[in-house]
Amino acid sequence: MENTEKTSTGLDANVAAALTYAIGWVTGLAFLVMEKDNRFVRFHAMQSTIVFATLSLGFILLQSIPLLGMLLSVFIVIPLSAVLWLLMMFKAYQGERFKLPIAGEMAEQRI
Repeated sequence: MENTEKTSTGLDANVAAALTYAIGWVTGLAFLVMEKDNRFVRFHAMQSTIVFATLSLGFILLQSIPLLGMLLSVFIVIPLSAVLWLLMMFKAYQGERFKLPIAGEMAEQRI
C-alpha cells in the first residue's frame, strides 16, 4: 500500500479514497469539497462523482422508456453499478490509482 499518509480529513489516504465510492456520487462530491491537498483522494472522488452521476442519470433516463427501459435498468445499470462500486472501492483501498477508461481520464484532467 503506497497511499497511507494522512489526509486533511484525518483519514489514511487509501481509506479516504475507498470511502469516496461508499455512497456513489454523493460521497465523491463530499470528498471533493472536504479534501483539498491529497491528489490521490481527489482523483478517486472525482472519478466516483463522474461514474456514479452518469450511471444515476442513465438509470433515470431509462426509466422514462416503458418496459424496455426498466429491463435495461434492472439487468444492466444496477449490476454494472454494483461491480464498479466493489471494484473501485477495493482498488482505492489497495492504494491503487485505478483509472476507468473514459471517466478516469476525465477525472485526471479535472483535479
